[in-house]
Amino acid sequence: MKRRDFSLAAIGAATTAGLPLAVQAQGPTAAKKPVEGTDYLSLDKRVPTDVGTGKIELIEFFWYSCPHCNAFEPQFAAWKKAAPKDVVVQRVPVRFRDDFEAQQRAYYVFESLGIVDVMHGKLFHAIHNEHQPLSTGAALASWADKNGLPEKKFLETFNSFGVASKARRATQVQEAFKVQGVPALGVAGRFYTDGSLTQTMDRALQVAEYLIGEVRRGR
Repeated sequence: MKRRDFSLAAIGAATTAGLPLAVQAQGPTAAKKPVEGTDYLSLDKRVPTDVGTGKIELIEFFWYSCPHCNAFEPQFAAWKKAAPKDVVVQRVPVRFRDDFEAQQRAYYVFESLGIVDVMHGKLFHAIHNEHQPLSTGAALASWADKNGLPEKKFLETFNSFGVASKARRATQVQEAFKVQGVPALGVAGRFYTDGSLTQTMDRALQVAEYLIGEVRRGR
């Protein structure tokens, strides 16, 4: 979903229509060598990473209320689980508008408490399958309480300096990569790709794998 389309009306229509970006690439497109400027972009200024020597960072930019991110999540989760040992996978929740911040912070609540694997998919499911309106801190806290995370603990962490700092940093990283829509992928602080560039998120993952290989080869 492109950044300019993030209006409540567009989101509602997309959710109803169920438009998954993460469809399978077919034919010659799947095997074609990625082309810079078409399938991916090289950043003018590198984004610092802190993954350590010999490691390659891959970022997934996402938003919980985005139907395309919801469609892509199972595929990306499987890819993350099988990622090469030298690849450090990070998720970065975007903030295209001020009202994105509550869900952005929710992710960092899960991360801070070490429960991303438990809660991440559940929140996608609650929003897209159960159609729960979870766009405020209060609503998210109430939902978390019903899913095993006490409301008080959620809000305490949600309002903490650490989570606020991570949310601000996420927005800075998003802007540094010039993210124009989600889901999107950033590689090694140097490259950017998304479903609009590659036509499908399956192809975007293939492009990301190619770029990881290029980084390994010293590009």
